[in-house]
Amino acid sequence: MVTAIVGANWGDEGKGKITDMLAEKSDIVVRFQGGANAGHTIINDYGKFALHLLPSGVFYNHITSVIGNGVALNIPYLVKELKSLTDQNVPMPNIIVSDRAQILMPYHIDFDTYEEARLAGKSFGSTKSGIAPFYSDKYAKIGFQVSELFDDEEALRDKCERVAELKNVMLEHLYHKPLLDPNDIFNTLMEYKEMVAPYVKDTALYLQNALKEGKRVLLEGQLGTLKDPDHGIYPMVTSSSTLASYGAIGAGIPAAEIKNVVTVVKAYSSAVGAGEFVSEIFGEEADQLRNHGGDGGEYGATTGRPRRMGWFDAVASRYGVRMQGATEVALTVVDALGYLDEIPMCVGYEIDGVVRKDFPCTRELKKAKPVLKVFKGWKCDIGGIKNYDELPQECRDYVEAIEAELNVPITMVSNGPKRHDIIFRESSLAK
Repeated sequence: MVTAIVGANWGDEGKGKITDMLAEKSDIVVRFQGGANAGHTIINDYGKFALHLLPSGVFYNHITSVIGNGVALNIPYLVKELKSLTDQNVPMPNIIVSDRAQILMPYHIDFDTYEEARLAGKSFGSTKSGIAPFYSDKYAKIGFQVSELFDDEEALRDKCERVAELKNVMLEHLYHKPLLDPNDIFNTLMEYKEMVAPYVKDTALYLQNALKEGKRVLLEGQLGTLKDPDHGIYPMVTSSSTLASYGAIGAGIPAAEIKNVVTVVKAYSSAVGAGEFVSEIFGEEADQLRNHGGDGGEYGATTGRPRRMGWFDAVASRYGVRMQGATEVALTVVDALGYLDEIPMCVGYEIDGVVRKDFPCTRELKKAKPVLKVFKGWKCDIGGIKNYDELPQECRDYVEAIEAELNVPITMVSNGPKRHDIIFRESSLAK
């Protein structure tokens, strides 16, 4: 059985914690897209970790962690991340890397940085991790696949020449930066070959055989629906599909194998980077929510940037779970709202004087104003509670109002940052 764990919104919903928790009863965890541009924060018995490339199942000895073919593979970063685990006394995880994964090169990071600087005030708010240039090269067929590291060296040198020739036109005439040397590209690839060789495998074949044997597989997505390049807030999106349906492509399994889609939804909203954010709040109100949120505040796990803050957006979240094909929802960081007397929720968008419940394209989002409904706060710490019925009535009212807006069962309510700070519930929608 395959379960996909994905985000409904802008990312940072708490997918890492949910994956880490559900991995306990799984056999394999697969990262199927994205790169080191976003992180999953996990707190467990080993300590606190921010994972970027590694799947969130690496803390279990029984798990095989797979880097799928859809991932932007930064090989030195992967090696560094593995070392950071073992340095904190985590046993070396069992990692395999797809031979069809593509390699993120140092010049991808350079091009990302150069382009953001060139765009200046019109930039995309990139993390400068090389993601857009990487995926551009992949689909322009001038990227390097892991399998090519083990190809004929002359063929690889020839490709390095062709890539450098193309890149150097932009470096010389657009960015006015030092040119690439094809020998340096080749030598870098040979260094990467040594680093990654112990982990390389036909992961699609491995996964399909595992499914025939009845193994339980988790697909772990990065970011969320609203950052999807096709269905998100284009152009302020990421460069790989963030949808559960892409998990089959990014892992190399039949789409019909995905039986369950756990979509993670935050009890309020947060986002890193530019783009439309209808329920966004500012000033002291945002600072308070940011400082109460997450674990130690809402700051990017990769960049450390303060996240943009907002109230729960029912319109965006309903769209997010619909596009993910959610079979159930995990609602996270509910505990962060315990300081509030009243909790606003965005339940509609006013666009050109009309209140809408559907999530529109970016052109109309730019005109949208939030329609807010206010709920009474519960004004207490709900950490440590294990049974849903023990939550304050006001908290249950809030959770159930979100569930009604989403029309998807909320089966998990997270009330703290640690692995087992979770309340399982039976939703009336599931009956």
